[in-house]
Amino acid sequence: MASIPCTIQLATRTASSSSRWTSPRAAQGAALRTPLPARRMQGWSLPSKVAPARGSGRVGFFKFGNKDAEGAGIYGSQGRDDFDRDDVEQYFNYMGMLAVEGTYDKMEALLNENIHPVDILLLLAASEGDLPKIEEVLKAGAKYDVKDADGRTALDRANPEVREFITGFATAKA
Repeated sequence: MASIPCTIQLATRTASSSSRWTSPRAAQGAALRTPLPARRMQGWSLPSKVAPARGSGRVGFFKFGNKDAEGAGIYGSQGRDDFDRDDVEQYFNYMGMLAVEGTYDKMEALLNENIHPVDILLLLAASEGDLPKIEEVLKAGAKYDVKDADGRTALDRANPEVREFITGFATAKA
C-alpha cells in the first residue's frame, strides 16, 4: 500500500471563543486561529474535517507535496528483483490478455523460458503499447534485448512509437 505525504494544520478554539464553529477563512487574521504547526502553507490545500463538525472547532488542511506518483513512492520505486511471477499474471489479466487468449499458455510459455519477470513485463507491455508500464519496468532495470521463445525482443514486438520510446529511454539512461 502506498502512502501520500501530507501536512495537517489544525485550527482550534480558545476558551474565550464562542461556541459556534468558525471556518479558518472566516477566522483568518483573528486571534481565534492557532495553526499547528506554524508553517507557511505552500501549494493548494483542501480543507477537510478531521473531527465532528458540531462544536469541535478543528479543521485540517492537507498539502499533497508530491505531484508525481514516483515521488510519492507509488510508481517506479521497484527494482528488478522486486518483480515476480505474480506481477506477470496480474498484468496479463489487467491488460485483458487472458480474455483475448482464453488461456495462460502464452504467459506460461514466457515464464518457462527462464526469462526474468521484469523482462516478460517489458515484452508484454511493448506488445500492448503501454508506455507507462514500459517506463516503469525500464526504470526497474528491464532489458529490452531479451528474446522470447520466437526470438523476438521488446523492440521487435513494439510499434514504431514504442520502439522510439524504448530506445530513447535507453540512450538517456546511458
